[in-house]
Amino acid sequence: MEAVAKLNNVPTSPRKMRMVADMIRGERVNRALSLLKFESKEGAARLEKLLLSAIANWAAKNEDERLEDADLYIKSITVDGGRMLKRLRPAPQGRAHRIRKRSNHVTIVIDSKNQPAVTAEEVVEEVSNETDN
Repeated sequence: MEAVAKLNNVPTSPRKMRMVADMIRGERVNRALSLLKFESKEGAARLEKLLLSAIANWAAKNEDERLEDADLYIKSITVDGGRMLKRLRPAPQGRAHRIRKRSNHVTIVIDSKNQPAVTAEEVVEEVSNETDN
């Protein structure tokens, strides 16, 4: 069972945030948290908080499972461009240059590698319920 967490309008350029996101993509959650904790880039602290939120979302969905036994990993992480604030900066000879202050949206999906075992009876029951409808 996967869990999702989103972070919108982070005032960092998407390119800088992608550098940190690429570092943890596909990693196990414990390793990703330790990587983010000791990374010096600004986006690392925000991604660490987002990853903790995704773990809490997963725990809320799967109350009957233990977090330690779940073997969680980062299934996908996407960094998209957010809104852009446009400003003007004075330039020589009465001109003006446009400054674009970029932001980004981050979406993280975590999942468990330990899927619950499905018995043959459950599969047969599910197929028979589908054919009855």
